[in-house]
Amino acid sequence: MVRLNRAQQQERNRAKVLAAAREEFAEHGFRGTGVDRIAARAELTRGAVYSNFPGKRALYFAALAQAAEEAPPGKVGVTTVERALGDFARSWVARLPIGGDERAGADVMAEITADARVSATFARLTMLESVLLGMALEHLAPGGRRVRVAQSVLTTLHGAGRLAAAAPGFTDPFTVIRACEHLAGLDLEDAWPLPHIAHVPPARAANEPWAAPAGFDLLTRESVTVDAGIVVVLGPHRLEALEEALRSAPEGVPVTLVPVTDDPGELLPLIRLVVAELRCHLSRAFPARSWPRARIVLEPGVAAAAGVVDPGAETESALSLEGGRIVARAEGRGAGHAVAAFAADVVRAGGAIEG
Repeated sequence: MVRLNRAQQQERNRAKVLAAAREEFAEHGFRGTGVDRIAARAELTRGAVYSNFPGKRALYFAALAQAAEEAPPGKVGVTTVERALGDFARSWVARLPIGGDERAGADVMAEITADARVSATFARLTMLESVLLGMALEHLAPGGRRVRVAQSVLTTLHGAGRLAAAAPGFTDPFTVIRACEHLAGLDLEDAWPLPHIAHVPPARAANEPWAAPAGFDLLTRESVTVDAGIVVVLGPHRLEALEEALRSAPEGVPVTLVPVTDDPGELLPLIRLVVAELRCHLSRAFPARSWPRARIVLEPGVAAAAGVVDPGAETESALSLEGGRIVARAEGRGAGHAVAAFAADVVRAGGAIEG
């Protein structure tokens, strides 16, 4: 029998804990499941559970994220904004507890709202969803910013979810779908740039080596090498700032978001969960060519390579990569815009930013 090293043993134990947790949560719900039961089912000690996950809520988020990541994606051809929103809503409401038997949605929202820090992160994640959904709508029908329309759609869907959990049988999913379709034509006087963009200081030129770390893109579910384009490292309270880099970067230049936090045990699984569910809904409503060009990578090695080793809630750092080197840097509010604008200036001046 091959003897496992310490890292391999820990990875195997983590997988056993996660598998046992998924079964327990599916059978008994969040409140009916205890850490001791998970440990017994995994044939491990309570300490082994806590050595891999800081608590039951973190384990719950991780279990739900893994299940969402395993959901088969859809495949969409030519579509319209109205139809895309209807299909997005249809995918979303399919998970609602219409008959009152499915409690996962209610349980996860209860755990999110029970902790102010988790709730604040979820708010910014929902803003990030709005950015990605809104920009997908814009790619289908160019002609203005649609992030506020996306916010209205998500408000409708989350509201329907809360009502379906609190008042089973009240929510009519077909009415929710139709309402989201009609939101496509809503004029919310959305515009870009936002006012603060005019006050962002410029990025500074740099000439530093870049090790091109590998990562895993949560949106495409593919391994990627972060070796070109714009890299934006954002704390949980600044995730929606990805939009600033996406809108300012030159056409064809990849933009990589690296979320960071000082509480990775609980908040990174939540980020994985939200992105996995968004990916599933987008794949069933939008052709892949209309998705925003963002990559979302959680590996801490990418953030460390960018120089972020002690992240906080408001962390915002960005860099531009070209030819295996860092050619521009910026920190603070608006960093993603500053670095992307730097890259755009290089292209306009006749230079080349690799894509």
